Formats: sequence, C-alpha cells, structure tokens
Amino acid sequence: MKKIILGVVVLVLVLLVAAVFVVAVFLNGIVKRGVETAGPKITGVSINLDDVHIVLYDGSAKVKGLVVGNPEGYKTTNAISVGVAEVAVDPLSILSGKIVMHSVHIVSPEITFEGGFGGNNLSKIMENVNAVAKAGGPPATNTTVKAAKPAKKIEVDDFLLSGAKVHVTLNEMGGRQMTIPLPDIHLTNLGRSGGGLTSTELTRTVLQAVNIATVKAVSKAASGLDKDAAGIGVNKIKTGIGGLMGK
Repeated sequence: MKKIILGVVVLVLVLLVAAVFVVAVFLNGIVKRGVETAGPKITGVSINLDDVHIVLYDGSAKVKGLVVGNPEGYKTTNAISVGVAEVAVDPLSILSGKIVMHSVHIVSPEITFEGGFGGNNLSKIMENVNAVAKAGGPPATNTTVKAAKPAKKIEVDDFLLSGAKVHVTLNEMGGRQMTIPLPDIHLTNLGRSGGGLTSTELTRTVLQAVNIATVKAVSKAASGLDKDAAGIGVNKIKTGIGGLMGK
C-alpha cells in the first residue's frame, strides 16, 4: 500500500512539473506576442522580440533581442536595440489587477538618434506615445466587444538602464556621426502609489527618461565640436532637439 501511495505521489509531482513547464512555454509565447502586438500600437513603430524566458516559481524573466523600429522616413534600421533585459516579477501579482515588477534591468542597449533640429526619430516616437496617452490608451483589437476587461496596471519598483550607447547622426551638420555613452538611468517606485500605471503610461515614463538623458548627452557632445564643424551654436543645438524632452 505504501508503495502504491508513494508511486501516486511521485506521479502527481511529475505531472505538476510537466504542467508548470507547459504553462511556462505557452506563457513565453503569449508575452512575446503581446509585446509585438501592443508595442506598435503605443509607439507607432515596429517592435520585435527574439525570445522571452519566464521562470514561474521565482518570478524571474529574461528578454532577449528587443528591437524598436524607426518611424517612416528615417534611414537607420532601428531606434533602440536591447540585447538582454532581466525582470523580477511578483508571481502572485499576475493574478491581481496590478502586476508588480520588483526590478527591470536593461543591459547595454544601443540607441540611435537620427535627424536634426526640426525633428528626429526619438522625438517622433515620443509624439506617438503622447498621442496614445492623450487618447486614453491604444485602440482595442476587437471593436465589436462591448465590455472589454480593464487592462492590468503595472508597478515597477526599480528600473535600471545601464551601459547604453547612443549612435548620433545630425543632418544639419552634414550627416556628421558620432557614438557617445549614455549615463545610467535609474527610476524607482513607478506606479507604486495608487493603482499602478497603464502600459502606455509606463512606456511614456521610461521613454521620456531615455530621451532626456539622450538630449543631454548629445548636447554635451555637440558642445565639444569646433564651430567650423558644427556651423551653428550650442544654444541652437539644445533648442532644436528640445523635442526629445517629451513636451
């Protein structure tokens, strides 16, 4: 009898492990499709993701190969490229109305700044996000649904973007190119108070922080150029790319 009971327990454990594995595999695909579907609606540009690996029991996740495309009319292939991003989520919060991310760490992203003082790729993406935020969020995928479930809110306790590089192409300097490092961006307690942030609000907050850091880095680098190479003053540089500030 004891052997039978032991055998049943082992079988149940094996089935549970298999079930968790299957759920994780499907969840990886669901998250990937969700990012690639909802992302473009918020940013107005293509979003591609190579892989998502989620570990359910400890709430950890690793995102690989996230690429944010450029708006139409720009020559560079993408605006932001992330090799690896690590996320720690409270597993139980997935079942609630607010998903709690304890930490998000984006490692060594490549950011492209292309354009000039009348407009650039990053400011255009920011305009798209602001427009979606003003409209109250991205349009529903199925307009025939009368009463859609409210979207889950998000809390991010600690957000860190480190080791970033910005590839700059300034049209009004004859297409002058340079690559500059970006200081670490560290944000805390995003959506902790209240009911949390929508995906649009979170995207807007993070992208604005990236844009502000980028414009400061580009302005500082441009101020180091000699006047003959620049052909214009530093004040005009700061004014012209002020659209990055997400006004």
